Amino acid sequence: MKLFLTLALAATGFAETHRFEPTKFYNTFSGAHEPGLRIKPGDHVITSTIDARGVDSAGTQRGQGPNPETGPFFIEGAEPGDTLVVHLLRLETNRATGFSASLLAPYTADPGFLRLEASREPKQATWQIDKQKGIAYMDPGDFKGPRIELPLRPMLGCIATAPPNKAAIPTSFPDNFGGNMDYNGMGAGATVMLPVFEPGALFFLGDGHARQGDGEVLSSAIETSLDVEFSVDLIKRKKINWPRLENQDFIMVLGSSRALNEALQHATTELMRWLMESYGFDERGASLLLGQGMEYEISNVVDPEFTIVAKMRKQYLGPPR
Repeated sequence: MKLFLTLALAATGFAETHRFEPTKFYNTFSGAHEPGLRIKPGDHVITSTIDARGVDSAGTQRGQGPNPETGPFFIEGAEPGDTLVVHLLRLETNRATGFSASLLAPYTADPGFLRLEASREPKQATWQIDKQKGIAYMDPGDFKGPRIELPLRPMLGCIATAPPNKAAIPTSFPDNFGGNMDYNGMGAGATVMLPVFEPGALFFLGDGHARQGDGEVLSSAIETSLDVEFSVDLIKRKKINWPRLENQDFIMVLGSSRALNEALQHATTELMRWLMESYGFDERGASLLLGQGMEYEISNVVDPEFTIVAKMRKQYLGPPR
């Protein structure tokens, strides 16, 4: 259906491809920001992000941290109570280095270990990015041990619509509008669904990562700038409560809260609603499936609110109704 909609718009001449070169970046998610570009459902956007400290692909300081955002993009026809659908078509690193912290963040380890055993001297780590080989690596020097070499897995730490109630939320926060969820599944091939709270939705993206482990346990990923392509669709009069995500294998919900158990509850409840709304289950049937088929991921445990991902494999579901 998504593909048919996009092709139909293109065939009738309504869909457009936009090349957007951002000149201004924002450190809050807010409906008060002037749109950088106005687009329509079905449109395709080619753009870029700067890194979490505001540095672009050429090494130039273009914004200020934390997490300066590209956008916002005003989607024609989007109104409060709709759902914005964003198809992440391409994410690629666009420079040869990234950076990260080099010690575990306080919330990720036992306090006794951190107090009595662990080093607490902060030091930035510089990662080399070999796009041709598809790896990020560090050689021993500032650390002891073998060379660390990991496959690239570009992702967006931040993806959001403007939050409700005319709020201006710092870009370090995740919540029901999306935001700094730091989920390593937010990469090319994923489709993210976000609630619309303001006219035009006002869509933001930023905080590019070359890759990130579950939980973002350093309090940073391999932070870098990215080239990004995406397209948008709009589901009218469809209200969702938390960000939803879909890829080839899973449907997922991202719930956020300062309390990890509340984040899990938000994600589980919204996934339950999704099963009942779209897959024909009643509450008991959805509960039975969740009880034996549920999977969870820890997205981040370092932001001002933590994020949990509740997941259901598509192989256990029929087609959506």
